[in-house]
Order: sequence, then C-alpha cells, then structure tokens
Amino acid sequence: MSRNFELLQNLGKEQDIFEADREPVMAIPSPSPVVPMAAADLTPLQLKMDESQRDELAKVVQRLFLVPGSEAAHMVVVAATESGSGCTWTCARMAEMLASQISASVCVVDANLTAPSLHVQFQTENFRGLADALREPESIRKFAGQVSRENLWLVSSGADSSAWQNLLSSDRMRIRLAELRREFDYVLIDAPALNATNHGIVLGHAADGVVLVIKANSSRREIARKAVQELENAQVRILGAVLNQRSFPIPQGIYNKL
Repeated sequence: MSRNFELLQNLGKEQDIFEADREPVMAIPSPSPVVPMAAADLTPLQLKMDESQRDELAKVVQRLFLVPGSEAAHMVVVAATESGSGCTWTCARMAEMLASQISASVCVVDANLTAPSLHVQFQTENFRGLADALREPESIRKFAGQVSRENLWLVSSGADSSAWQNLLSSDRMRIRLAELRREFDYVLIDAPALNATNHGIVLGHAADGVVLVIKANSSRREIARKAVQELENAQVRILGAVLNQRSFPIPQGIYNKL
C-alpha cells in the first residue's frame, strides 16, 4: 500500500475523505514558487519515501510554511484524530522535507510523552528531551540534538517522559514553547491523538495552529468530526488535514488546478 499525502483545507466536506470511491475534495490556495535549495542542502533525505510521497509531502510543506507573507506558519502542532494514523511518521517527514528546502532552522518536538517515537524515526537515542526540559532550568538548546541535516533539530520526549505528561498543560510548557519560537525559525510538534487527550488542543493554543492527520479508509468519520468540533470550540486554528496512507491515485487533473 502506498503512503500518500494531501492537505485538505475544506474540512466541511470531510465525508469525501472517508469514501475511497469518490474523488477527494481539496480547497487549497495556489502555492508560491518553490524556494530554491542551496547546493549544500541537496543531500539525500534520511527518512525513506518514494518519489510520489516526496512530491506530495513537498506540496503540503509548501502550503503550510512557504507561502508568502503572514499566512506562513512557523509553529505547528501535528495531531492525529485517533491513534495509529501515522502522525509521528508524517511529522518527522514534514520536518525533514521543510529543512531540505530552506536554510533556516527547523526543530521537531516529541510531545507524545506517553508513547514517544520520534527518536525512532530519526534512529537516535531518547536520553534527555522535553520531559527533562519541563523540569530543569537549562536552555531548550541543551535538550535539542541535530539529526539528519545541519539545520534540523530534534527535542525527543526524554527517557522518563510518561510520568511528566501532565506538565504539557503547565505554564512551564508555555514558557518552553515561547523559547522554541525564539531559538528556531520553524517548530513542528508531534502531539498525542486528539481522541486520547486534550494536549493537542492545549499545544495548539500556543502554536500557529493544528494539522490533523487522518488515515484513509481507517479513521472514523465521527471521531474526525468530534476532533474538528473540539478544536473549533477551543478556538484553535485548524491549518488543514493530511490524508495519510491513501491507496488510490490522486487524479492528476486535480493537482493541475492547484
């Protein structure tokens, strides 16, 4: 099964992303020209994707982060509507794709303290990370490590993270998020599933918005609707949704209209 991506911003027609026999509905602004990569940035991506995955994920990154003016996001929470939707996989690849297209700094943060796995995606250790930063006074840079690119940093969950998950709703977390904004040009936060905890909503308040991850032909419509409603009720901006693991082709005619 191929793993493909779309950024779906017309969430009012969410029924179309759950029915495999219908063309997906997308209402996405035309992208700005792709930012040229410097020669030093033309190193291969560490995280494995086939060509179609790279192309589609590049479009998602473009429409979130590389649009001109004030519309561009700089701190984004990536959260699945329910567990098992590939949120961490998606967040990691979005971060590396963004870092490959710009020279500015990118930091990806593992805020899924009960089931952390961002460090696994980047094949690195989970020794000191976010849970430690919420308890200790050092600069957030002390808890960030470079991963696949010179401008890409990872703040893992921390080895003893599950006991400290309640700190995600604390003033200390808000202070750390503000510090991440100052220290890095772009921040992507991998959050727990929205049907399991309200941490995605809490984090979304401090970020520019939330990107929902929905698994094609698996995520339940009522759970996705509830997640959207809860985010809207909490006045958290929904930047769009990534339809993940889509096993049927996206018609070329749709992309030609974007």
